[in-house]
Amino acid sequence: MRAAVYYGPNKVEIADVPEPQAGPGQVKVKVGFNGICGTDLHEYYAGPIFIPTEPHALTGQQMPLVLGHEFSGTVTEIGKGVTGTSVGDRVAIEPIYRCGHCAPCAAGNYNICQQIGFHGLMSDGGMAEYTVVPADMVHPLPDNVSLELGALVEPMSVAYHAATLGDVRPGDTAMVFGAGPIGIGLWFALRGKGLDDVLVVEPSPTRRAAIEALGAKTLDPTAVDVPDYVRDATEGRGADAAYDAAGVQPSVETALACVGARKPMVSVAIYEKPLETPLLNLVMNESRIQGSLCYTSADYEAVIALMAEGKYDTTGWVSAITLDSVVEDGFEALHAGTKMKVLVDPSR
Repeated sequence: MRAAVYYGPNKVEIADVPEPQAGPGQVKVKVGFNGICGTDLHEYYAGPIFIPTEPHALTGQQMPLVLGHEFSGTVTEIGKGVTGTSVGDRVAIEPIYRCGHCAPCAAGNYNICQQIGFHGLMSDGGMAEYTVVPADMVHPLPDNVSLELGALVEPMSVAYHAATLGDVRPGDTAMVFGAGPIGIGLWFALRGKGLDDVLVVEPSPTRRAAIEALGAKTLDPTAVDVPDYVRDATEGRGADAAYDAAGVQPSVETALACVGARKPMVSVAIYEKPLETPLLNLVMNESRIQGSLCYTSADYEAVIALMAEGKYDTTGWVSAITLDSVVEDGFEALHAGTKMKVLVDPSR
């Protein structure tokens, strides 16, 4: 079968690789769509970062390997001992490998497993015609949720998990910094949680236009004093939660200047280098910074349920490409900022 294989920085090739077969406890999936993640971009341009150069503790795999951890597809084979899943099921994949016995796993927080691995980063993934996953990674998709949306369940669950950690409720004011895919996912998640007052801060006119077309209210930080605006809009209370999905110094500083007393700024970005943080703001405000990593199955189920209710819209920010064009129309286009979210169709 054909697959996008990672050999190192700036070297992803479409190669013929053996088609996998489902072993005991595994499910074989014909991939419908696989999203290119920001993590994939980091690996392509600056890696290997997360992709192991020695056998991973949980998967035993190392570079080179097939990329792809955001994907959906159709079950074509089930291994011995698998129950609850049938050939023909349309599924989204929750790609976390966990040890099951470290302190976070024992507490039910397997998304921060001390040996965490990801299908498509620490094992051969979904940027291929077929892939094999452990049965516990499979989440059925309702009939009215397309495979395109199914491939977005993973990044949207990252956003939903972060939204939940902000402890928001209907009537609150929330702020999202960055209108990339995770920022868009945060807006969808917060709206799905019943918030009407969600402000998205984004300097890029293209990204502002994309999320405005979905119905979001935006602020241009190059034209507006964002903390002053928020103080006026909330009668001095500040935001009930701010979410950093941009990962740059100005977004962190501004978010901390906007968040209300004893309220959180949730960090859901990947920070390429250390940032200076005005901790005195937190001390004087008794506010806090909350980290957010990945998701659990509860986030997956919540996102899939919201998708079934029609709460997610791909118009204007998601595009599909062929496997053969994954470098030019995928990695390079995303890096150049000419596309926002790209789904790879391995059948094309």
